[in-house]
Amino acid sequence: MEDMESVIFQIILHGGNGRSSAMEAIHAAKQGSFDEAKTKLQEASEALNEAHKFQTALIQAEIRGEKTDTSLLMVHAQDHLMNAMTLKDLAAEFVDLYENIRLLRGVSS
Repeated sequence: MEDMESVIFQIILHGGNGRSSAMEAIHAAKQGSFDEAKTKLQEASEALNEAHKFQTALIQAEIRGEKTDTSLLMVHAQDHLMNAMTLKDLAAEFVDLYENIRLLRGVSS
């Protein structure tokens, strides 16, 4: 496995990219651009899946007995990832909500 700091920064990087794409999905849906919103949700999922791969590598290393010190940076990375995952789930709900509101109002997209 790469050195610990590199792995942690990958989690932060991909988590941040996922969070940004999720926010972009919400903004696109608010403007009525539902195809773009769904593309952004897919981008968010891909980024978060990438972050999750790094997180899983850390977990598997620990299972193999490779103990690591819990640092503030590690806690930050985990917090960052979990918040991004939650935001992506909420963004999907917002996209559906905006799309349903638009349909109920009879406005074409």
